[in-house]
Amino acid sequence: MTDRIKTWLLPGILAAGLLPGFARAATPDASFAQHKGGTLKLVAASAAGTIDPQVNYTNQYWQTFINVYDGLVTFRKTSGKASNEIVPDLATAVPAPTDNGLTYVFTLRKGIKFSNGKPVTVADVVASFERIFKVNNPNAGSWYKFIVGGDACMAKPAACTLPKGVIADAASNTITFHLVSPDPEFLDQLAVPFAVILPADTPAKDMGTVPVPGTGPYMITSYNPQKALILKRNPYFKQWSAEAQPNGYVDEIDFDFGVTDENAVTAIENGQYDWEFDPLPADRLGEVSTRFPNQVHIDPLLADYYAPMNVNIPPFNNKDARLAVNYALDRQALVNIFGGRNLATPACQILPPDFPGYKPYCPYTLHPGTTWSAPNMAKAQALMKKSGEIGQKVTVITDDQGVDPALGTYMASLLNKLGFVATTHVLSANIQFNYIQNTKNKVQISVSQWYQDYPAASDFLNVLLTCGAIHPGSDSSINISGYCSKTFDQHVDAVLKTEISDPAKANQEWAAVDREATDAAPWATMFTPKQLDFVSKRVGDFVFSDQFHMLFSKIWVK
Repeated sequence: MTDRIKTWLLPGILAAGLLPGFARAATPDASFAQHKGGTLKLVAASAAGTIDPQVNYTNQYWQTFINVYDGLVTFRKTSGKASNEIVPDLATAVPAPTDNGLTYVFTLRKGIKFSNGKPVTVADVVASFERIFKVNNPNAGSWYKFIVGGDACMAKPAACTLPKGVIADAASNTITFHLVSPDPEFLDQLAVPFAVILPADTPAKDMGTVPVPGTGPYMITSYNPQKALILKRNPYFKQWSAEAQPNGYVDEIDFDFGVTDENAVTAIENGQYDWEFDPLPADRLGEVSTRFPNQVHIDPLLADYYAPMNVNIPPFNNKDARLAVNYALDRQALVNIFGGRNLATPACQILPPDFPGYKPYCPYTLHPGTTWSAPNMAKAQALMKKSGEIGQKVTVITDDQGVDPALGTYMASLLNKLGFVATTHVLSANIQFNYIQNTKNKVQISVSQWYQDYPAASDFLNVLLTCGAIHPGSDSSINISGYCSKTFDQHVDAVLKTEISDPAKANQEWAAVDREATDAAPWATMFTPKQLDFVSKRVGDFVFSDQFHMLFSKIWVK
């Protein structure tokens, strides 16, 4: 998923010695009743688009959705590697596949209600999976089309039905899924917010600013993208599994928008806000790191910051032009803009370090090998001359938050050095991610990020770079570069099949696919980031999930 990630220049943080893990608050050993109550006050410079959980693909709102909605299964709500483990949620258990991996049978828990008071039924489950296709979910083509009937739903989304793919049995309270081929990541794909269960009568369109009833401990009571997102307790929620959907400590979560980073930092220091989504301003870092060291948290991320290049329109439909950008990119300069070596590492390839299938590979450097060392401008200039694209006009699209404009400015400067005539166009973070996906906008190059949905190589290579991830004319076309290679798709499909029987071998094959994608240069990877969170002194606990980052429901306020 994308994330309006927090990015900093950190001389003050480093001077204070706040390395990853240094400032983690201890989990309080106290009863729920002792810490229950109050309002968690969050702030961001802008909203992040639609609040439809089957459409929105941003970490900013996935962090919110997991407190409002539930799927049949989910990721364990905890910290560390255990946060990547799948546990039953609305289902009573995580089923083992049968029929050679083609069939999954879930039993729905009884007694759970939506926030509008209606009971959750197996009919709601069927309707929710049909709705994934009807609303043109970004990953319908790369994930859910492998449900029997999925191809037909992709062809005619508005008329989608899955009578042979998702079968409800009201008498036994079960839902049976049939797949066209085994998928070792099917449960992962059911555990993300796209697969949450909504009322069957939810309109089959992007709900935009209109809240949809959910089953979690909180419900969205109002949303104004210019002002705030408000969550209050769901009166029908009763905790059925603390590891799947814990009852939140606070009574209300207010997510305010339109507050500058300067004002947000001051407000957090004063306890007026508890956390900000956006970057801390550089001139406040020394103050924060020296005065509030126990309120700073640094955690690793499985993510890429990258510049997707549109392979279908000039000038980047010319591979030599894309290669030139990759060779010319000074990744250390970008790391420095982002916050330095303790918050980012130069990278050349698609898969991030410590990820399944990762094998260090960097062809786009002065000395090709496993790590980036320096740009190779001579090779880049030779490729530009060969491309014939010198003099082409290029616009770099970036958002208006944190260092993203600075990254966009750097990219435009680099493109000008290569012989393009480049400018930047800065958009609100509330719309930039959708804008760069839509082919109608003819975006040539942009600045973007990708964070794991779950720990699998396909979550980068399949989700972002296969033909099925392209939806022309849609704001939900996550293959932003438009890269479509039947050969590449065949290689991805082959590794997915290997993954079923031999995960270790599949990881070796994913490494080869990673190289193939990197060599095709549909984008220029900049670096892999870490995340820094600054919280108020009111926050009595801080739990960071690999999947969803800071867990709102785990936080209590003094």
